[in-house]
Amino acid sequence: MQQRKIIHIDQDCFYAAIEMRERGIKRDVPVAVGGRSRRGVLTTCNYKARAFGCRSAMPVYKALELCPQLLLLPVNFDLYRAESKKIRTIFRRYTDLIEPLSLDEAHLDVSCLDRSGSEVAAEIRQAIRTELRLPSSAGIAPNKLLAKIASDWNKPNGQFEIRPEDVAAFMQELPVRRLHGVGPKMAHSLERKNIRTCGAMQRLSLAQLIRDYQAWGASLYQLCRGIDDRPVEPNRTRKSCSTETTFGQNIETEAELMERLPALYTELMHDLEKQGNRHRIESVFCKIKFADFSQTTVGRSHMQPTLDAFADIVREGRRRNEQPVRLLGVGVRFQHNENGYTQMKLNFNG
Repeated sequence: MQQRKIIHIDQDCFYAAIEMRERGIKRDVPVAVGGRSRRGVLTTCNYKARAFGCRSAMPVYKALELCPQLLLLPVNFDLYRAESKKIRTIFRRYTDLIEPLSLDEAHLDVSCLDRSGSEVAAEIRQAIRTELRLPSSAGIAPNKLLAKIASDWNKPNGQFEIRPEDVAAFMQELPVRRLHGVGPKMAHSLERKNIRTCGAMQRLSLAQLIRDYQAWGASLYQLCRGIDDRPVEPNRTRKSCSTETTFGQNIETEAELMERLPALYTELMHDLEKQGNRHRIESVFCKIKFADFSQTTVGRSHMQPTLDAFADIVREGRRRNEQPVRLLGVGVRFQHNENGYTQMKLNFNG
């Protein structure tokens, strides 16, 4: 089978970069996009703001404490979607195998081109820079897993290639936390077993990984070796979108839980908007994990994803167990059948 050439293109601080271009803002100015009130949260920020500790989903008041000179700008998703379409037009000059992951990133399969993936990626990035005056980064690799890892390697405004012959050596030293799906909790669990790199994980048998991590263990066995056979899917659809957080300290009361909900809700709305609102929302749901590690999920069909709707189902879930809460998640499920449903309009209240 022909060796794939996959490129992952990721726009650098996409929303902030567009606003800086539109407003003629200099690169040394810390910029954030998000809610304008102190009760809002950041949608994204540029690297200058990140140097002060600002980050996505951070409350505005906290960001202003870290960076009093932060320039806070309102969200303009219509503009961001328009720029995203222009970027995909550039992609189509090279391949029709384009799998958008959000407004600001996509996988491209350029295996059909008789040129190196690195050369193609550099040309695409130059076109985006020249025609749209926007920076981007790229990863080039024989599969989607590695291309996405590589695109983060030389950020911002850079690219990195993992050649097929270098995969084995690259994976030996790659930290396990770089693998898709390995969050802080799992990384900590692995670290307690002295497993910090993919090379160390490779010493575990498939049976050991399945025993410790159930079905996810089989995926880890493949991922830590850099194995990923998924094709680039231009018409890929998602069944759901969700976000969750594990609290540093367990949440004791319903009132405290309600205080944490708006940040999660805003992050979810941000993720939905990044997809360009292409899906039909069938239901909303929340997930709650308690201190005793029991878990409950509450869902509602045909309901708008509003903050009040999520507050109602979170309260219902909280009443199912008297234990403190260690994890809270909120999300939506999508309906892909064109018949029977009308697309719900998302209201982003920053």
